[in-house]
Amino acid sequence: MLGLDRITFNPCIMAGVACIRGMRVPVSLVLNLVANGKTVGEIIEDYPYLEPEDIQQSLLSAAWLAREQV
Repeated sequence: MLGLDRITFNPCIMAGVACIRGMRVPVSLVLNLVANGKTVGEIIEDYPYLEPEDIQQSLLSAAWLAREQV
C-alpha cells in the first residue's frame, strides 16, 4: 500500500486495526460512513479532526485490499 501515509497500524491503538493518522478512528468506520451515503463534507462535519485526504486514503486502501485474487 505505497503512498497511504495516513493509514496507520499500531498494536497499542485499537488493537492494531487500520486507523487514520494514529487516532482511534478506524478506516472501517470511514468506509462504513461512505458506504451508507455520507458525503465527505458530512463526515468532516461529524468528525472535524478528519481531513478530506483521510477519507480519500481510506477509500484507496479498500480498493487496494479488494484487488485480492483467489
